[in-house]
Amino acid sequence: MGNNWYFIFGIALIESFLISIFLTAVVRRFALRFNIVDHPGERKMHHTPKPLLGGVAIFLTFNLVIFGNLFLLEPAGRLGLDWLELNVLPFLGENTWRPLVGIFAGGLIIFMLGLVDDIKALTPEVKLIGQISAALILVLSGIRLDLFLEPLLHKVWLLNTLPDDKFMMVSTAISGGVTIIWVVMMTNSMNFLDNMDGLCGGVSGIAALSFFFCILPQEEYFLCALLMVFTGSVAGFLYHNLNPARIFMGDAGAMFCGYILATVAVMGTFYTESISSRVAIAAPLLALCVPIFDTLTVVYIRWRNGESIMKGDKRHFSHRLVELGMSPRQAVEFIFLVAAITGMGGVLLGQVNPLGTVVILTQAVGVFLLILLLMRTQRN
Repeated sequence: MGNNWYFIFGIALIESFLISIFLTAVVRRFALRFNIVDHPGERKMHHTPKPLLGGVAIFLTFNLVIFGNLFLLEPAGRLGLDWLELNVLPFLGENTWRPLVGIFAGGLIIFMLGLVDDIKALTPEVKLIGQISAALILVLSGIRLDLFLEPLLHKVWLLNTLPDDKFMMVSTAISGGVTIIWVVMMTNSMNFLDNMDGLCGGVSGIAALSFFFCILPQEEYFLCALLMVFTGSVAGFLYHNLNPARIFMGDAGAMFCGYILATVAVMGTFYTESISSRVAIAAPLLALCVPIFDTLTVVYIRWRNGESIMKGDKRHFSHRLVELGMSPRQAVEFIFLVAAITGMGGVLLGQVNPLGTVVILTQAVGVFLLILLLMRTQRN
C-alpha cells in the first residue's frame, strides 16, 4: 500500500474530527436559540433541558469531508500534490461512484427523518417507511448482501432447479430483502442505544475502528478512508457529548450512525478464499453485538410485558448497569470496554485458524452471558 494511504487516513481522521468539533458547537448554539431541546422525563437520565441537533454536525461533517476532498483532488494535483490523485482515482470508477451516491441519498433520507422527529415527533410507522426507503436506495445502487446467500440458496429445494437467469432474479430479490432488514434493524438498534451521554457515539466509533482493521488487509482503501471520516465525525461530536453532555445527537445522529455502520458491514470484504474460515463473515456481528444485544433484550422485555416495542423506557443494558450501582459514566465506560473486546474479536476472526475462531466466538458469547447473569441478579 505504501505510506500514502496511511497519510490519507490520518488526514481524513484529523480533518473530520476538527470540523465536527466546530460544527457541533455551532449547531448547539442554534438549537439553544430556537429551543430545539430534549426535556427531562421519567424515562430519561438528564435533569435539565439539553440541546439536540448534534446529528446535524455528524452528518454535515461526514459529507463535507468526503465530497469536499473528492472535488479538491484536481486542484490539489495542480498544486503539486498529484500523488493524491494517483492513489485515490483508481478507486473512483463507476463501481465506487454509484454506491457512494446511494449512500449519500439513503443517508439524507435517514438524516432528514431523524431531524424532523427531533423537532416534531413522528409516528413509528412513518419512520419505518422512511428507513425502508433509504435501505431500498442502497440496494438499487448495488449495495446488497450476497457472499453467503447464493451458496445457501443453491441448496434450497426448487430453487436449485431454476434456470440460471431465474435463479439470479430470485437470489437478487432475497439478498435485497435481507439487506433492507439488516439496515433497518441496525438503524433502529443504534437509535435505541442512544440513551446515555456518549454511549451511541462511542460505540459507533469503536465499531467503525473495528471495521477499519477488518477491511484494511483486503485493500479496500477507499472504504477505509470513509470509516476514518466517520470515526472523526463521531469523535468530534463526542468532545461535546461525553458525560456531562452539552448536546445530544438526537434521532438524526443516532439513526445516521446505525445506517452508515450497517452499510459498511454490507459493503466491506470480511472473508476471502485466503482466510481459513468462512465464519470471518461474522466479524460485523461481533463489532455491532452491543447494540444488537441491547435491542434484542429490550424488545423481548417489552414483548413479554405486552408493551409496544417502540415505547421508550429504562430497561436498556446501560440502565440495568446503573441500577446495579454504577454511575452513568461508569456504565458507559463498561459498555465501551465490552464493545472494544468484541470488536477486537471481530478483527481477529480473519486472522486465526478454525480453533481460534471457536475460542473468539465462545469468549464473545461468554461476555454476554455474564452480562445477562448480572441483569438477572439485579432483577432478583
